[in-house]
Amino acid sequence: MRCCQESKLDLYLGGPDPDGISRRSLIKGAAGVAGLSMAAGATSSRAQGTPIRLAFCSQLLCVVPYEVTRAEEFFAREGLEVELVYTRGGNAAMQALVGGAVDYAATSFDVAVQAFANGAGIRRFATTGRLPLFALAVAPDQVETILSFKDLEGETVGISGLGNADHTLMLFLLTQAGADPSTIQFAALGPNMFEALRRGQVAAGMVQEPALTLIAAAGGRILFNAMEIEDADRYLGGPYEFMGVAYRAEERDERLEEMQAVARALETGLQFQREAPVSRLRQAIPPELLVGGEGAQFEKIIAQYRASLYPESVAIDVEACQRVVDALRSSGSLTASVDLGVLLDTEVVPA
Repeated sequence: MRCCQESKLDLYLGGPDPDGISRRSLIKGAAGVAGLSMAAGATSSRAQGTPIRLAFCSQLLCVVPYEVTRAEEFFAREGLEVELVYTRGGNAAMQALVGGAVDYAATSFDVAVQAFANGAGIRRFATTGRLPLFALAVAPDQVETILSFKDLEGETVGISGLGNADHTLMLFLLTQAGADPSTIQFAALGPNMFEALRRGQVAAGMVQEPALTLIAAAGGRILFNAMEIEDADRYLGGPYEFMGVAYRAEERDERLEEMQAVARALETGLQFQREAPVSRLRQAIPPELLVGGEGAQFEKIIAQYRASLYPESVAIDVEACQRVVDALRSSGSLTASVDLGVLLDTEVVPA
């Protein structure tokens, strides 16, 4: 399980969706993809155009560029009628693509790498997220003693699950810092570890928003924030490829112009959302994703991170992709050979 296999509500809105996936209709496509679902309400471009189905992982911060592009009708201006298909995580989106239930899948890059390494005939042609959605926070009762990654040796660190993207990244960071990961006990706590961290049940943990803001307010220390480009430059060497769009390799020629139109629309959306009022971005998000009066919190988080999380261009950053592969290898999560020259189609959107 990886980051994008969690629901956006579990990760960002501090609790489970009261209705969960049950209030969305299951798609029983030809591939029989389990867990594939659609968000309720309008999720397709208003203008009539070439119909395409694009599945993604349902992470709230990952969804933003796609819903903004749809709501502002940038897809429609390219002659596309895009149906955004919400799935239970990145793997489900990728399975939908491989199985033929959708035309494109937007997932974190580690999902694409693992699918490709396992023989899936997919290619990645555009990026919409350049940083992972994690931060390493130290428990309030440990802020005087844990000042670096090296200080975590011998401690217990919370992660969402073994082998997840946050675990993989944590192992990579420890190795880069010269710390010995074998001395650290990892506690798989799921995505909501705020209470465990606040109570000192773990010395540190890989958290997401809003847990990051809450633990800092409770006296915790932010040791590393992958959502800030300055920390990514310092600890990872630069951007770390996250969200992006893939297609089935055998359909490249017939879909090339369509993919270029998708890319242009998304790039226009990315550029728009960098400067647009955050209230307008919030309006683009389906209300089902902002239950419980969490819209104000969404606006605060977007205002803080949008310049770091989202690129201005959808052109793939090969070096950022290589960092993900290096991290996966360093953690032992990836053992098969992966040729980025094949997986990444950099000709659809030249840099």
